[in-house]
Amino acid sequence: MCDLPNKAEAIIFDDGIAAMTDIHYNIVPSNPQAHLFTITCTINKPDPDGQVLSMPAWIPGSYMIRDFAKNIVSIQASCGGDLLAMEKLDKQSWSCAPCAEPLTVVYEVYAWDLSVRTAHLDTTHGYFNGTSVFLCVQGQEHDPCHVNILHPAGEQYKDWQVATAMSTDGAALHGFGRYIAQGYDELIDHPVEMGNFSLATFDVAGVPHDIAITGRHQADMDRLCRDLKIICEQHVALFGELPDMQRYVFQVMAVGEGYGGLEHRASTSLLCSRNDLPRVGVDEVSEEYRCFLGLCSHEYFHTWNIKRIKPAAFIPYDLEKEAYTHLMWMFEGITSYYDDLALLRTGLIDVESYLELVAQNITRLLRSPGRLKQSVWDSSFYKWTKFYQQDENAPNAIVSYYVKGALIALGLDLTIRQQTEHAASLDDVMRYLWQHYGSKGVGVPDVSIEKEIADQFGLQLNDFFTRYLRGTEELPLQQWFSDVGIEYHCFPAKSSRDKGGKLLSSQMNKVSLGARFVECAQGAKLSHVFDQGAAQTAGLAAGDVILALDGLRVDHKNLEKRLADYKAGDAVSTHVFRRDELMVFDLVMQAAVDDTCALKLKGDVPEWLKPVASN
Repeated sequence: MCDLPNKAEAIIFDDGIAAMTDIHYNIVPSNPQAHLFTITCTINKPDPDGQVLSMPAWIPGSYMIRDFAKNIVSIQASCGGDLLAMEKLDKQSWSCAPCAEPLTVVYEVYAWDLSVRTAHLDTTHGYFNGTSVFLCVQGQEHDPCHVNILHPAGEQYKDWQVATAMSTDGAALHGFGRYIAQGYDELIDHPVEMGNFSLATFDVAGVPHDIAITGRHQADMDRLCRDLKIICEQHVALFGELPDMQRYVFQVMAVGEGYGGLEHRASTSLLCSRNDLPRVGVDEVSEEYRCFLGLCSHEYFHTWNIKRIKPAAFIPYDLEKEAYTHLMWMFEGITSYYDDLALLRTGLIDVESYLELVAQNITRLLRSPGRLKQSVWDSSFYKWTKFYQQDENAPNAIVSYYVKGALIALGLDLTIRQQTEHAASLDDVMRYLWQHYGSKGVGVPDVSIEKEIADQFGLQLNDFFTRYLRGTEELPLQQWFSDVGIEYHCFPAKSSRDKGGKLLSSQMNKVSLGARFVECAQGAKLSHVFDQGAAQTAGLAAGDVILALDGLRVDHKNLEKRLADYKAGDAVSTHVFRRDELMVFDLVMQAAVDDTCALKLKGDVPEWLKPVASN
């Protein structure tokens, strides 16, 4: 249990300046070795009937109930220096007994999730999202909140700095001390990184942009600044302005293996492999660095598209339960379209590289049988369960609103350009949504983008949205690309490591197992079994471990080589372990499917792919 502060400490900052707001938080990495933050929340004017406090169940941008309150290790309240009763109302809420003086609540939060969604603390750094550490004062959600971020005790932490876009209220730039947020929604939208990170800054539209990289790395910070600057400027040019902010921060955690990002109103938290970062003396854009730039581009585009241009269901956020919308295809799919397109438009990658990325996205779609069962419209709605809680049958049952959503956005862009003879494009639609929804804080209804395209551009695209967005019809990809002078090729994968995007001259797979497999000590373990494939037809299931084909041992390393010895129609005696039972199946090989895509420019670069000047 934490030591409670006395009455005076509960309502003043550490430097003795009186707190002028009704809500004040102190947060300190109190025990980095045990991964514990200690938070003190002081409410100067608590509800006289008993103050209710709650912790969010989810974080905007990650649509899964995570129940952050489960990480609270201890909690207690006091009033006038005396302990105060707290009643647990549900899994994430407490009610404090009535008190006439300022209410102080002290609690510890366990932080050991190295992700962009929650909080992480050890002796090397600290990181937190507000949804993981700050209790919400019910009834006072719109009141300003002062936050005092305190330095961990100990000589080893003396050089730690702070990287956050939260407005300072006395704290020095990149320093510990006082910060302020104009309400709880803003408070939880400014994650904080602390530690000995690498730091560099560049300017976009008169606003300083920081890059703070935590973790061991050898990144070329100058090049990173140059490249991110032109990506950010490209997105600002598209929308016409940068939203009002004092500072933008790229918080990067470099690890051995990892990938992820979460958008915020004036920052983004990123997780990447240290090998994804550019190295000094290396000029080309590697596949790994291209991936990292695409991630940064994606999250920065969200500064407009989801952080300001929001679905009506998110205004305001209800962080206690799920918020449903059919529009995630628009916010994630359209963003996924523009993230790599911005790399092309800025000249960071060439047309061949961009088409490779698009073809890899098409490959991911073609390898998802669920695209024929679930629409992107429904995938957006069921993100809380089916998309964010995928199981071994997910590829057969669902479609990604990121993957197919990006291709729908591409098709929508090409369709608008074609029907207006390039007088308009999806760029214009996004600017309109920013000007009439995002900049005004107005939520976007589910059918608004269709209505706005019709009203503002005179285009009736009901058939497009009915067939490809709300339906499960295959996208006419070959036709879309043919219309703009791009060859569309589909063929069997060369191996399980073939991500698509390249026209290969070497031999392709002749047969398909109809399943994905992963490494296993005993053999090759099936992780996913596809509908109507050879494995499913024979009776194999996810979790089965293949031990032998025709009496010869196989494992994850040589299974594909063994499969190459067969042709379609061959019957293969297959020994597997299902749990601890040895079973034998008659596996009839099927011809490999054309689920791998490559795109090739036939002639001149189409208008769609040409660099875009500032708008």
